[in-house]
Amino acid sequence: MSERRVKSDETVHRVGGYLHRLVPVVDASGVVIEHVLRPLMVELRARDLIQILVGSSLIAIPVSLTQEVWDLGRTLPLVNVATLSALSLVFIGLFVHFHFYKGYLRQYLFEYVKRVASIYVISLVVVAVILTLIQQCPWTTDFILALKRVVIVGLPASLSATLSDAFK
Repeated sequence: MSERRVKSDETVHRVGGYLHRLVPVVDASGVVIEHVLRPLMVELRARDLIQILVGSSLIAIPVSLTQEVWDLGRTLPLVNVATLSALSLVFIGLFVHFHFYKGYLRQYLFEYVKRVASIYVISLVVVAVILTLIQQCPWTTDFILALKRVVIVGLPASLSATLSDAFK
């Protein structure tokens, strides 16, 4: 069990391969009466990747099957689609920061970037596979249209994946 100081009274310990915060509980006079062990979910694990995969599928499947999304991919300018992509990353980054890394970002910056990128990339891959299977991603004939459709459906899919990653 390794130990590292994080905040004034908290320490981080690895228990059973997972990081936990050891949080002191104090009485009214400020005396520590006990410690509580709480999970510190800053490391991206295989089960997190599965949750991201399933979470993105939950929304990607129904949204991918709509004519509106297919038409939107055809008519929406590329700059708007790029803005949707940036918006997805901002939403994911904010949620992940406040849910997992608040107060720990400096120590786990690489893990943070890895989690945000994994959520977005896995979501886009799930969407691309679904749209390709239903023949709405013309990769060889109109690559830009295929990419636009993937990014458009990727917004709700990545947000769904982010939420499902938060369940432990």
